[in-house]
This record gives sequence, C-alpha cells and structure tokens, in this order.
Amino acid sequence: MAGDETPSPVRRRGPSMADVARLAGVSGQTVSRVANDRSNVDAATRDRVLAAMRKVGYRPNSAARALRSGQSRSIGVIVFELSSIGTTRTLDAIAAAATIRGYAVNLLPVLDATQGAVSNAFTRLGQQAVDGVIILIEAYKLDEAEVLLPEGLPVVVVDSSALYDYPVVDTDQAQGARLATEHLLDLGHTTVWHLGGPPYSFAATRRRRSWQQTLTDRGCVVPTVLVGDWSAGSGYEAGRKLAADADVTAVFAANDQMALGLLRALHEAGRAVPGDVSVVGFDDVEEAAHFWPPLTTIRQQFAEVGRLSVDSLIGEIQAGEHHHQPVSVGTELIIRTSTAPPRT
Repeated sequence: MAGDETPSPVRRRGPSMADVARLAGVSGQTVSRVANDRSNVDAATRDRVLAAMRKVGYRPNSAARALRSGQSRSIGVIVFELSSIGTTRTLDAIAAAATIRGYAVNLLPVLDATQGAVSNAFTRLGQQAVDGVIILIEAYKLDEAEVLLPEGLPVVVVDSSALYDYPVVDTDQAQGARLATEHLLDLGHTTVWHLGGPPYSFAATRRRRSWQQTLTDRGCVVPTVLVGDWSAGSGYEAGRKLAADADVTAVFAANDQMALGLLRALHEAGRAVPGDVSVVGFDDVEEAAHFWPPLTTIRQQFAEVGRLSVDSLIGEIQAGEHHHQPVSVGTELIIRTSTAPPRT
C-alpha cells in the first residue's frame, strides 16, 4: 500500500563554491580562480579562500577542472628497479617537487626496460590522462633503437643518455668519479682499483670511464675492473679478491652499498681501512657517515635532480613545446675517515 512506502532519504547537499565565497568574504569568481589555480589572485586572498575551503569541506572537482583547462594537474612517472636507493631518493624528490607545484604523481613501475614494457606503461598512463611523463629507467636498453617514445606527450628522461629529443636531467657522473679518483691519487696512492656497477647501467659506465680516463691522464696504471650489481653482497665478494692482493691500497666503489661490503671483506682479511686500503664510495647515502670507518664518498644531489625534472616537465606542459638540452647536476666529494695517505 502507498501508505506503507518508506520515504527515500534526503540527499544532503555538499558544500559549494557559494558557501566558500560567503565564508571567505569574496566573490564566487575569486573562489573559482583559486580552485583552478589561476595566478591572478593575491596571496592573502588565496590563503583566505583555501582556509574557507578546508573549513566547509569543499573540494574542487578535478575532473571538471581538467575538462575546462585541458590539464589534469597530474604527471606520470615510469620507473624501473624500485629497489635502487638512487631511484627511491629521486622518486621522493620528484613527489615533493610535484606536490609543491600542485601536481599529483601517478607511479607506474615496469618490470623490464624494453619497448613493450615502456609502450604499455605509456598506454596505461594515457588512460589516466596525465599531463606529462618522467621516465626514470637508468639502463642501456632504454636507448636501444627499438625503444620509441610517443609523440605529443611532454616527456622528461632522468638518469639516461642524451640521445632523445626530450629534456634529459642527470647527475654529472663523470665529475663524481673524477673527484673520487683524484682524491685518492692526491693522497699519494700510485693507482686506484675500481669496483664498478652492472654493465647495463649508464651511471656505472660513465663512472667507470671517468675513473679510467683520470688514471690515464695522470699516467697511472689502470687495474682490471671488478663488477658488482650495486648490492653490499657483490661488494663483499669483490672485496675478498681485492683484499687478497697486497698491491691494492686504494679502491673507488661505484656506490656506497658495494663499498659497505668491501669494508667488511677488508676487515675480515685483516686489511685496515684506511691504514692498508683507502675506500671511496658514491651516493652519500644517509648511513655512509655511520659506516666503520665513516665513508668518504661522492654526494649526489637527488633533491635537485628531482626538482629540475619536475620543473622541466611542467615547463613543457605549460609551453606546449619541448627543448632537448640536457641538464647536468654537479656532485660533491665528502671526505671522512675511510681514506688516508698510503703507508710509507
């Protein structure tokens, strides 16, 4: 019977722009400008409107805003090898820089740096309507001929070669390796052994080539490179071989994790650091200052790489065009107590 029908619950209206405007004491047009991140609102008014939005619980409709502006205010990040400390710290910097600029970050890991995986990642990000993409795949495969990047979407490549017609932001790997090698030579070591990273890595290759060139320029013997995989375990295994060679007095490890394994191997073999062997790492991870002995290393500016990659991408998005000048971020030698002059 009609009298037994349960009345439908009344749907409560959510907070509106008018509610925000009334509380902030501004016009609806001003609220709209703030919601759409327009620049023609003074800072004090913007803060007042944002405070009113928070108080009434108003959230701008991002989908509607994207339709009006043609931008989603989000960027995609395609990444390979999330376990890498360098990748993790760069991602953290990218997320922080994007947040400051008012952009959300959609992270899309790929399991293999191949054309199929990268193309599929672009397709999936396209379905999410991102405004641009940062590629963080530090591997040779990304530069092979079969890996093609799509046209029409702003792209910035981090930590790779400059073969693309896209902005490339990278640490000056060659400078860092030169600083490490010169530091050991300047202490009086006649040559420097090198514990290198994996052969697929552009960073490892650039560091190795710079180490070799620095030794050649100084007229030093170039020892055979030992290759690791960035892990402390591989550094330990290589370190056992280096510890067995009495001629080894100085080692430049391509990252701090391998340097950590190397330090353990030298300790177990009774080779004092830095009394018998001086060790330099690369990255300056947070724990490096607490290794024993505290590690001399090359500091990478991960925060700067992340900020510049986001700034470069947003510049492309807003300008509607891209440049192809690579951006190189400098490194710094951090001297601690794992290095010293050789025994006389």
